[in-house]
Amino acid sequence: MTYTEQIEVKKEIKIRDIWEAKKRIASIVTSTPLIKSMILSEIIGRSVYLKLENVHDVGAFKVRGAANKILSLNEKEKKRGVATYSTGNHGMAVAYVAQKLGIEAVVCISNRVPKAKVDSLKRLGAKIEIVGESQDEAGERCYELERVKGLTVIEPFDDPHIIAGQGTIGLELLETLPNITDVIIPLSGGGLLSGVGLALKSNDPDIRVTGVSMEKSAVMYESLKAGKPVKLEESETLADSLLGGIGLTNQYTFEMVQKYKDDVLLIPEDEIAYSMAFMMDKHRIIMEGAAATGVAAVLGNNIPYQDGDLVIIISGHNVDLSILNKIIENYMLANKG
Repeated sequence: MTYTEQIEVKKEIKIRDIWEAKKRIASIVTSTPLIKSMILSEIIGRSVYLKLENVHDVGAFKVRGAANKILSLNEKEKKRGVATYSTGNHGMAVAYVAQKLGIEAVVCISNRVPKAKVDSLKRLGAKIEIVGESQDEAGERCYELERVKGLTVIEPFDDPHIIAGQGTIGLELLETLPNITDVIIPLSGGGLLSGVGLALKSNDPDIRVTGVSMEKSAVMYESLKAGKPVKLEESETLADSLLGGIGLTNQYTFEMVQKYKDDVLLIPEDEIAYSMAFMMDKHRIIMEGAAATGVAAVLGNNIPYQDGDLVIIISGHNVDLSILNKIIENYMLANKG
């Protein structure tokens, strides 16, 4: 056995991969709006912009990575079909792209995935398998489908094509806002921060990248503290899109988040809820808990001041209406009078 057969050669993800992804996904993914938030700018005394990834057809940024990965498959792989595991948004993105390309898709999810996301998956025509109480358990079923049926697994984050696809957000930011000095990125498995961090810091290493997550079951945060990937039990949280493990054999995103993040902040549940309602009230923007973590970081004055423009990536809007109604009701009661 040769040396190269004894080890797995890991692909180095480069800025060129992100430019290639931008070209590859252009037929499916369009550039999203970047708007200035006057009220957030006034609150913190510097220009704050919102990158509206919630306006994609699937309501989340995940369509970028899914499109890049599925479009890179050969014809035999497309014919056999694809499978994925997800807390919701990635599954919807895979189902959406597969439907557009006429490819069979199976999405494995846990019982924790909210009804709004399950309903969206059904509308997109994917075959749904509900397994266990965590993304990790859903992932085990997904790999079983790969072994038994030959389906290609579309990883939710730890894959070069997924990372490069998400990184196209960074290219769009540089094209439209060259004076960017800070970006706040929801952090879970790390595909979004890895891709955007690579795109931005390849242009200017001084751009500050801050990851944000919820206080409960923040696996990437705890893994960074431990210096290696760890496993945690999932907890109930408004930021359900940020749940799930990073994989104990993580190949890419753990090291890339280590390299490209300048800081990681954990946001309490009450601040996530307030930020969701605040954005409905002040901006008329619906966002899920994961997206609101970035707004909460700004409202909490947790980002060190520096000159230049700050961007919050609004990662998605897929939230149950019942949850949103309760959050808004509590917000209105708290701000009555």
